[in-house]
Amino acid sequence: MDTREVSERLLDYGVRAIRVVESMPRTLVGRRIGDQLLRSSISVGANYEEAQGAESREDFVHKLQVALKEVREFELLVPE
Repeated sequence: MDTREVSERLLDYGVRAIRVVESMPRTLVGRRIGDQLLRSSISVGANYEEAQGAESREDFVHKLQVALKEVREFELLVPE
C-alpha cells in the first residue's frame, strides 16, 4: 500500500466519521460525543500527513502512534 492510497483511505475515514456525527441526536450528550468523535477521527489523517514530513525515524513513529491512538478512540466510541 503506497502513501497516496493511505492518505485517500484516511480521507474516506474522516468522511465516514462526519456522516456518523451528522446522524447523531442533537442532544447535549450527542453533541459532546459528536464533537469528540469528529476531532479524533479527523486528526488521524492530519497526524499521518505530519508523519510523512517527520525529521527522524523516531519522530515518524511517534506521529503514527498518535494517529493510532486517535483511531482507537474513534473505534471505541463507534464500534462496527
